[in-house]
Amino acid sequence: MAERVIITMACDVCKNRNYYFDRGKKQEGKLVFKKFCKNCEKHTEHKETK
Repeated sequence: MAERVIITMACDVCKNRNYYFDRGKKQEGKLVFKKFCKNCEKHTEHKETK
């Protein structure tokens, strides 16, 4: 079975960590999603952080 890791998504504007996902350990590159931020109160890009 493939190993899964939990990643944290942080807002680009306010740097608030809002979302948590899991993904395969072998996947390359960082995830980037356009999600709603409660602090900014608008849709902003969220990038994968440690």
